[in-house]
Amino acid sequence: MAAALRTVGAAVSRQSVRTFSSTCVTHAGIKWRLENGLPRGGSEYGPLTDLPDWSFADGRPAPLLKGQIRRQKQREEFARRAVYLNAEMDEGMKQWHESEKAKKQKEEDVKSLLLKPKGNLFKQKKK
Repeated sequence: MAAALRTVGAAVSRQSVRTFSSTCVTHAGIKWRLENGLPRGGSEYGPLTDLPDWSFADGRPAPLLKGQIRRQKQREEFARRAVYLNAEMDEGMKQWHESEKAKKQKEEDVKSLLLKPKGNLFKQKKK
């Protein structure tokens, strides 16, 4: 009797064993969305996320939702940061060009000091 239960239990456990997969999960449609210039997911940005869900009957817009206000602030902060970094980069490039110009001028000054006219030129000037 005990042997029969062991074989039945073994048969059931063999059927309920699941295989383990270690492959990464791919989300449906990400590749297509990215190829067509859309966000990775449907709720990142776009009209369904950014536009209000409803409006008043007389045409007034609905007040913004918390998520819409948060995304608007994030975009404004991102734009401010981009403008700041762009201005910083322009200033850095300007300083670099000025330093390169100063280095070239210094090299030309050193060359002019090292290469002085020699003997015969002085005698010709005196005449």
